[in-house]
Amino acid sequence: MNRKTSNAAVTLSLALAACMVLISTVSAWAWGTPPEDLPPKKTVTIYQFDSTVPEISPASATDMFTTALIKSNAFDVLERQRLDESVYQEKQLNQGGMTTGDVAQYQLTGADFIFTGAITEANAQADKTGVAGAYQGVGVETSGEHAEIGLDVRVLDAKTGKVLDAVNVRKKISQGGFSASGLGKLFGKKKLKGANLGVAHDKKEGVDKALRDCINEAVEKIVSRYEE
Repeated sequence: MNRKTSNAAVTLSLALAACMVLISTVSAWAWGTPPEDLPPKKTVTIYQFDSTVPEISPASATDMFTTALIKSNAFDVLERQRLDESVYQEKQLNQGGMTTGDVAQYQLTGADFIFTGAITEANAQADKTGVAGAYQGVGVETSGEHAEIGLDVRVLDAKTGKVLDAVNVRKKISQGGFSASGLGKLFGKKKLKGANLGVAHDKKEGVDKALRDCINEAVEKIVSRYEE
């Protein structure tokens, strides 16, 4: 075997070895097993958020934030909200000999970071518009305003309780409505038996969307700062 053939064989062997490593890594990810050389994720947990917005319950906001953190795949997220109805209950069943295994002997995993948060509504009438008028005895009025919803998240060191960081996000909420009166005059009192009808419709849209947008943006900021 000449030198050129030998070099070609070595190159081919190295290329095959690299392919095998790549295939092994891709297979590990495909089966949900990350390569062993990756650093461990930070462990985080979320206790219930506070909310001063009537349409948003603290529990729902906490669930949404927890889901967003899990979907980011940047942290190992610990359950703390429903321990009594899930993990604690399973451990008690196991301790009482009612289940197999030894889960009762294990301690819960501790957190590196704790996230706390508050949802607030600011500038409730920051931008308000309206139109009113009448036509053939029918009065029509429309209104609209833009409020803001805010999400404040603090990052705490679970070991010391020190506040490491804070994230603030604000999003707009669209609100609006309309009303009409004197419909009996428009359609004729005979058809409506003399009734002078009126209708009204009010809506407050976008609260859920604004909250989700706040949460997604806050999680993106947190991941960019603390992901390993």
